[in-house]
Amino acid sequence: MCTQRIHQVQAINQSKAQWRGEGGAVAGDRRGVAGDGGGAAGVGAVGWRAVAPVAAWESRNLWRLSWASIVIQILNFTLSLVTQMFVGHLGALALAGASITNVGIQGLAYGIMLGMASAVQTVCGQAYGARKHKAMGIVCQRALILHTIAAVILAFLYWYSGALLRAIGQSKEIAAIGQVYARALLPQLFAFALYCPMQRFLQAQNIVNPMAYIAAAVLLFHILISWLAVFVFKWGVLGASLTLSFSWWVLVLLTWLYIVCSPSCRATWTGFSVRAFSGFWAYTKLTFASAVMLVLEIWYVQGLVLLTGYLPNPEISLDSISICVNYWNWDFMIMLGLSNAASVRIGNELGAGHPRVARFAVIVVVTTSLIISVIISALVLILRTPLSKLYTNSTQVIEAVANLTPLLAISIFLNGVQPILSGVAIGSGWQAIVAYVNVGAYYLIGLPIGWDLVGFDHRSFRTNGDLIIITARTNWNKEVEKAMQRLKNTAADEEALAIADVE
Repeated sequence: MCTQRIHQVQAINQSKAQWRGEGGAVAGDRRGVAGDGGGAAGVGAVGWRAVAPVAAWESRNLWRLSWASIVIQILNFTLSLVTQMFVGHLGALALAGASITNVGIQGLAYGIMLGMASAVQTVCGQAYGARKHKAMGIVCQRALILHTIAAVILAFLYWYSGALLRAIGQSKEIAAIGQVYARALLPQLFAFALYCPMQRFLQAQNIVNPMAYIAAAVLLFHILISWLAVFVFKWGVLGASLTLSFSWWVLVLLTWLYIVCSPSCRATWTGFSVRAFSGFWAYTKLTFASAVMLVLEIWYVQGLVLLTGYLPNPEISLDSISICVNYWNWDFMIMLGLSNAASVRIGNELGAGHPRVARFAVIVVVTTSLIISVIISALVLILRTPLSKLYTNSTQVIEAVANLTPLLAISIFLNGVQPILSGVAIGSGWQAIVAYVNVGAYYLIGLPIGWDLVGFDHRSFRTNGDLIIITARTNWNKEVEKAMQRLKNTAADEEALAIADVE
């Protein structure tokens, strides 16, 4: 039995070595294992027997990273969701005001922050794979500075949210509640600006379990103080919003303490450095492309909610569409967790010079995401009524949600590929290309067809097709060369990262 197990381990290790191109494979050894051939040719060169153990190994790597990433994304998203649920029991008008702020105003800022943070994933993931550990701390500090600047600018959007909501057709009552809710979320905006780079910094090092434990503890704490604020102290919408801001700052503080005090970050975080203020322009360009890539996707969804003011009976329309978007966001958080894991895996392998493993990781993660999407779509259809009752007691809203659920299920299924391939883009540094794809699919195709869920489904289909073609035609050997160039070349202005100089 032990001998059989030893042979199994040896076979897996040999398969991994072949797929990495080790032992002269990339250089063109006699077995013909090319560094980057076509999909079928690559499998044929290595041998079909090698696929199964490598797929199992890659799947374990993926889930080792993604389970905690998924939990983190869901728990952090649930912080806002819990607040919205408590506010919903204050009345339909209060729910409408909180919903338009959560999905609209807050969602716009989230899109920018999450998009900017993907630049940290690109650079830190590749730096970690290339063992340029000290450079990762410089990148994180640079990101913290840029995110704080972005938060200062976005603060004006929060403060004047009432006027913005009125300008896009929301009623005076909904806009007034939305403004109170948004202004109390200003501290949370700055907390989120700091948390995003720190989270990506840790994920790039495959440190995910501690963040999941921290997020779970903060969520339990948030549920308790939200219940006290709304039902015990009767602080209403303002109290619920302030508890959300407070909980986010607790999350930031605990994450920061882990980075500073944990031995796991000793090699990557060596303290603040003036180098964080250098090479800003090159890094800012990558950050801008990253932000545009994700913003165009998230803002399209938020736009569905913001435009409900122009529909008949806007209060019912806003509540029902907001609930559907929350279901979609639940799925998106799962896919974002998988996307983060894919980004880390691909960035690490490109930085380490393993193009074949990077390509195979793409196949495994896309297959996994499609299976998950089918399951979630089925659950949304089956549980459409019980889930809606978590938000509201209004039979009109519950019925409206039930009518929208079939289109929502299609959207969730189509969403099973696009965020994952975006994660591939982040790991490879293709943010600008994906930004162009999103512009065409969302705003040149999706909006003319329809700004509702029908247009959203058409957009998803087109985006998936474009990204699949781009990924399938990728030369992964060249991507390794680009990763090496990004890591080693500081250029005249220290490029984006100052990696070579930090060492």
